[in-house]
Amino acid sequence: QVQLVESGGGLVQAGGSLRISCAASEGTFRLWSMGWYRQAPGKQRDLVASISSSAKTNYADSVKGRFTISRDNAKNTVYLQMNSLTPDDTATYYCNTAGASWSWGQGTQVTVSS
Repeated sequence: QVQLVESGGGLVQAGGSLRISCAASEGTFRLWSMGWYRQAPGKQRDLVASISSSAKTNYADSVKGRFTISRDNAKNTVYLQMNSLTPDDTATYYCNTAGASWSWGQGTQVTVSS
């Protein structure tokens, strides 16, 4: 079973930046399109960014121009650089394949204060 370990979350002021990481235990990581999802309390889990095996990226409108997804296949790791954060970005962030094929990790909490 693939293990996903998210890290790097924390408390940041509005307008600040944060980079979160997700390491996967899957040896074929490089072949998978990966995504970052987020879930705020009482809301559904939504895909906010994805990156294909060839590094093509896509973003939800709510984060476009502020967030950047990247990957390091040598480290089986996907990153999310988040800039110009707002309180609306407060959520638990998870990574998974773009189709949510693997078991979810514990996520990493991002809290943006106003």
